[in-house]
Amino acid sequence: MKMNKKWLVAIGLVAVIPIVTLCGCGYRADGPGLGSLPASLQVSLDSQQQGIEVTGQGKTTAVPDVANLSLGVEAQEVTVAEAQAEASAAMDRVMAALTSGGVAEKDIKTRYFNIRQRTRWNDETGEEIIVGYRVTNTVTAKIRDIDKVGSIIDAVAVAGGDLIRINNISFSIDDPSVYYKEVREKAMADANAKAEQLASLGGVKLGKPLYISEGASSFIPKGVRMEMAGGAPVPAPVPSPPPISAGEMEISLTVKVTYAILN
Repeated sequence: MKMNKKWLVAIGLVAVIPIVTLCGCGYRADGPGLGSLPASLQVSLDSQQQGIEVTGQGKTTAVPDVANLSLGVEAQEVTVAEAQAEASAAMDRVMAALTSGGVAEKDIKTRYFNIRQRTRWNDETGEEIIVGYRVTNTVTAKIRDIDKVGSIIDAVAVAGGDLIRINNISFSIDDPSVYYKEVREKAMADANAKAEQLASLGGVKLGKPLYISEGASSFIPKGVRMEMAGGAPVPAPVPSPPPISAGEMEISLTVKVTYAILN
């Protein structure tokens, strides 16, 4: 029994020694010692960026040189074959009107084609019955001669007749790269002016850029956009082409720049 008690005491002492050792190895931030962290594990709590960070913005306006016209035909008949034949004939006439107006075939693309049943509720049988079919065919046409937009719309309205649907027209710039070059220059000049002012107010000397990042850009039309909600049928063609104004587009871009502060 005495031997067992001695073993228990020895085991207890072995368990206590690591605890005492750990308690004596607390972290010390005042220099090397038992509780100091290795140099490779030292963490700097000062994560504040060094320098002056600003955001510059550049803007310019441009006149659109491309019109994007969304249009199509919609035919309703008792059978699919009849509806599709009527829609195909109308679309052939519309395509001919587009190409005759100067729209290249490569600039005409099919965007939507659909054949759907038309049904109605039968009170006597308590179920829906098929009464016909609707065929819808929609294309987009890129018109590169803005001056012809009105006459082309008039021509396709005549060609499509009661089946024509004009969804919307929007304007854009075919190659905006030259304008983006201009707004980048303006954005950098704006960022530099802001940084110089901040440096002056802070009583420091501005250094060279340490970091430059191009941010958000936008391409916003400022002119009128003609739209007929839901692809509603176009009224009977008028004697003269509809007035269409392309207006202007605003092109903008931002840059984020971090400048060094010189001693």
